[in-house]
Amino acid sequence: DSLPEPEGFPGFLSTCESWHFELARCNENLTAHFGVTTLDGFGLRGKPMAIRAAGAIISYLEDTQRQSLKLLTTLHTYSLDEFMVLDAETRRNLELTETIRSGKTQGSLLGILDHTQTPMGGRLIHQWVSKPLLEVTEINTRLDAVEAFYKNGLLRAETSDTLAEVDDLERLINRVLSGHAIPRDLVAIRENLVRLPQIKAIFKEELPALNGILSRIRECRDSLALLQAAIQDDPPATLANIGIIRKGFSTELDNILASSKHAREWITGLEKTEKNRTGIKTLKVGYNKVFGYYIEVTRSNTDLVPEEYIRKQTLVNAERYITPELKEYETLVLNAEDQIREIEGRVFTQVCQELSEGAQEILETARALAELDAYVSLAETAALNDYHRPEIINEKCLEIEDGRHPVVEKLRLSERFVPNDAIFDEGEIIRVITGPNMSGKSTFLRQVALIVLMAQMGSFVPADKAKIGLVDRIFTRIGAQDEIHAGQSTFMVEMIEAANILHNATSRSLLILDELGRGTSTYDGVSIAWAMIEYIHSHPDLKATTLFATHYHELTQLAELFPGVRNYNVAVSEADGKVVFLHKIVPGGADRSYGIHVAQIAGLPKPVIQRANEILHQLEDSSGTTLEQKETSRQQLTLFPENNPLLEAFKDLDINSITPIEALNLLYDWKRRFIQEDKD
Repeated sequence: DSLPEPEGFPGFLSTCESWHFELARCNENLTAHFGVTTLDGFGLRGKPMAIRAAGAIISYLEDTQRQSLKLLTTLHTYSLDEFMVLDAETRRNLELTETIRSGKTQGSLLGILDHTQTPMGGRLIHQWVSKPLLEVTEINTRLDAVEAFYKNGLLRAETSDTLAEVDDLERLINRVLSGHAIPRDLVAIRENLVRLPQIKAIFKEELPALNGILSRIRECRDSLALLQAAIQDDPPATLANIGIIRKGFSTELDNILASSKHAREWITGLEKTEKNRTGIKTLKVGYNKVFGYYIEVTRSNTDLVPEEYIRKQTLVNAERYITPELKEYETLVLNAEDQIREIEGRVFTQVCQELSEGAQEILETARALAELDAYVSLAETAALNDYHRPEIINEKCLEIEDGRHPVVEKLRLSERFVPNDAIFDEGEIIRVITGPNMSGKSTFLRQVALIVLMAQMGSFVPADKAKIGLVDRIFTRIGAQDEIHAGQSTFMVEMIEAANILHNATSRSLLILDELGRGTSTYDGVSIAWAMIEYIHSHPDLKATTLFATHYHELTQLAELFPGVRNYNVAVSEADGKVVFLHKIVPGGADRSYGIHVAQIAGLPKPVIQRANEILHQLEDSSGTTLEQKETSRQQLTLFPENNPLLEAFKDLDINSITPIEALNLLYDWKRRFIQEDKD
């Protein structure tokens, strides 16, 4: 409660008093919950902050969601060193899980990779996209599993079809553990457990890459036997209705059912019996919660009603009756139903408790199924889009041949996507990329970052060949927007992001910088961009692999000053005054940005385009020092044009000697002469 609440935090925040985080109290909470005397077995030795965090969570759940504590059966520690750290800006700029414009998954990297069939697999692949790995061995383990499905299309299709029938087993068993399960949840768990042998039977051949996953898929026979013995095939949706527990599972329940069986049979056959006895063909036996069981006779047949019928309710077109015998049997049935409902509720709770004892086995199986689903999804994506397995090494290296943007190539179906290489030579640190607007610089920058990220999450990549040295972090500075609520301008946001990169990047980081410095004046922007490239190149602890896209052509001079800087540009073809963007990254610097051409195809008015070209030529001729103003732009509208005959006649007039009648005649003459001339 002593910490300030962060602005813009998604969801809701609950403040806890500081004593909830006291080390001794948190240690006691954890040892009591897990039933141990020391936390060393959980890897918490020497990690007081981790103990405080976990202990405070236990304390919070005890106060708010005590049932949820059953879900916490173990404790794992992890380090940020195990995963690639991706800051919020990088997640947004690369559109990993949602697009910037719409906030939807479609159009993001996750939207391309996610072909999972189960909710569990969908959550896992989302996690993989957000947390790329930093261990070469673990990455290759995932790649091996993806390759096993990639090479065997029939196995991939069969596994996918079988997993499509699997429900969210993870959520279902968690509902049981938390005490929120309903009868249909247990039926769903049973149906999923029945499918497990079928799933394992698919893998007839020995596949070493998948052995570890398949070994974690348990058949959970005890849990399945329990559910098959205890729960009806089609139980009611809630515990409010009877008919949940299967006959033969509970002796107490069976005795109640047997004792009430005769009464139910008597009431079931009463309608037919009374129709035959009274001759009333429209007679019906019904039930409602107000009157219980009743006999209904239409008005036209009330004269046939026997004397022992007791009228209970009058309707518009019918009368409802009861009999003493009917009420006796009704009492037997209703009392039995209350007893059955109470017993079934109690037995259902016992079944859930027994099922909870094997929950860990089911959860482990659910997670293995999720992993299997994620591997099939990545293999399916690779097969559909011609992805290839990357080579991951523990050295500084970036070699991508014919790389493609995984999202853009799928969205631009009307034209062929132009692949590009990103092969850093030995000693190359920074690649300065110049070129026209809309030529594909930003797409190229993003695709390199996404290919690296996909490789380290264990996915095949959209490239003919890729050799990637392990990257500890990916930083991006692409675009910017005002943070008005924080009092920060576009340029301020840009500089904050740049500062974050310079303070936190290492020699093993990948930096993606797009048009840094454009939010201020040209000279300031060039100066900042120049200095930043110098700093990245020359700082002894930095020298990070960097892709730097810019319109500042002055920065191409850096390649002559620093050995680790290379110039690249996006190829352009000009013919007959037309500009064609080739979207190909080639060595060398660009000398033009073709911004006016982009403005033209965007639909700016023709006079604006013409004037822009004039100003551009003037700036190029004068090195930007002076501008010749267009003549029409400095003219001021005058009341009378120069050499106006009316003005001349007025100058010759002696107003001191002219009489009123002469003045009127003169005005009339002027009107006739000059207005008529204007009309002509």
